[in-house]
Amino acid sequence: MNQLMEKEYKVENSDNKSNRNSNKRRKKKKGILKKLIIAFFILVFIGAGALAALLYGPNHTFRDWLITTAMTTMRHQWIAHLFYSDDIINEVMKNNKVEEIDEDTNTDAINIGEKTEQYENEYEKAILEKKNPDDKYKVIEISGNGYSGYLAAVYDPSKIHTLVTAKIGTSGQYLTTMAKNNKAIIAINGGGFYDPNYNSNGANPLGITYSKGKQYTSKSYSGPGGIIGFDYNDKLILSSKCNVQSAKDLNIRDCVTCGPFLIVNGKASTVVGNGGWGTAPRTAIGQRKDGIVLFLVIDGRKIGRQGADMDDLIEIMQNYGAVNAANLDGGTSTAMVVNYELINDPIDSTGAHKTRFISTGIGLIDE
Repeated sequence: MNQLMEKEYKVENSDNKSNRNSNKRRKKKKGILKKLIIAFFILVFIGAGALAALLYGPNHTFRDWLITTAMTTMRHQWIAHLFYSDDIINEVMKNNKVEEIDEDTNTDAINIGEKTEQYENEYEKAILEKKNPDDKYKVIEISGNGYSGYLAAVYDPSKIHTLVTAKIGTSGQYLTTMAKNNKAIIAINGGGFYDPNYNSNGANPLGITYSKGKQYTSKSYSGPGGIIGFDYNDKLILSSKCNVQSAKDLNIRDCVTCGPFLIVNGKASTVVGNGGWGTAPRTAIGQRKDGIVLFLVIDGRKIGRQGADMDDLIEIMQNYGAVNAANLDGGTSTAMVVNYELINDPIDSTGAHKTRFISTGIGLIDE
């Protein structure tokens, strides 16, 4: 009888011990879960506080970057309006801008075919050193703080022409299509286009457009920059006087309309604040004093590689010897095509790795 009671006691004691251990485990799990929940809310609180400090804190660097980057895109201006009033947005855009050089292009400073006996620096060597003497262009990979892309040296400016969408007034085209249609062995996207509802298909180029002496558009334009093109002496012309008469007076054979101008007659534009254009994929064109034309595309919208601002473009163009240079259409338009293939990596507003329909391009037509 005592043995039976002893066994029952041991079993009961074992069950109680098991229950106690089970309760301890449940309490421990609840404790861990509670700590995790508390930690989550702390992180959310800290994150919200950090975001609020970035958006509305006394240091306006992030605010200005966000507003200027959003406002110079076609489809993301709502981001700026989500956090800020129209008054603040207007104030930021006013205080961050590019002050262009108020001069006409001095074509006498360009001596096409001028030979350099000795390389001045690594950039000059990169431009002038060819694999084969008959090379018509050279593509150089470049990178910097927060950006990467391609710079092409095009050696014969007489063969550079504007590429225009074959469906002008109805639809734009991909740069690859325009390059194939025009037999342009290397090309970049060109000027801006009208986009009243931020969903344009690239049908209508901004301002004045010429290709091989033929006028395609003749609308007035008073935005940053202006005429960007070549005269019949194959020299890059930058003119803020953007109208048909000015184009005729300047003897324009090929041009698009865009801006801002980055360098005029060797003088760099003044970038106030962050320039007002934010950080994004970029396209630019320039010409050296020896006549060599520079095509530049900068990719962006990637982690650690958001793109370039106006200071970056000016620095790159100066490094490679441009005496005149201008910003072209950027963002999802940014594209460089070599032998009819896209070589850079554009990213559209949905995050897809692709470019969009554009109105114009600028290409080397080797006929």
